[in-house]
Amino acid sequence: MIKQLPISVSGARKDDVRSQFAALCYRIEKKKIRILLITSRGTRRWIVPKGWPVHGQTPAETAAMEAWEEAGVRGRSDGRCLGIYSYSKDTEEAGEFPCLGMIFPVEVTAIADDYPEAGQRERRWVSRKKAAQMVDEPELARILLDFDPRV
Repeated sequence: MIKQLPISVSGARKDDVRSQFAALCYRIEKKKIRILLITSRGTRRWIVPKGWPVHGQTPAETAAMEAWEEAGVRGRSDGRCLGIYSYSKDTEEAGEFPCLGMIFPVEVTAIADDYPEAGQRERRWVSRKKAAQMVDEPELARILLDFDPRV
């Protein structure tokens, strides 16, 4: 496997396609895979934790950081990208623009009640099938449904 180096973030125009790094937070309970979904702050849709690239961090490190900030979980990632999904991001400052989410597995080792965005989001552990039904993005649904860290 090729090791991902930290990235260097440069400026982009507001109408460019943007990238975010997402965390597929999971744990195995009684031989069953459980996926952690959270709600978005604005629309309250079910999503996975994700965020903008961070200068000097790898995509997997950024995804793990977002898992902590948005969902209150700590874990480990092997650094491989599971896939890419597309969506539209709506912000007050820039309006709506296209995004690509690169998703990285994060095996959850600890969960906290007190974390940066506690009280701003709901979180729920669900099966892969249920997670795929709950998210709006078809490509993300397929990644969630097909995910199996045991393979």
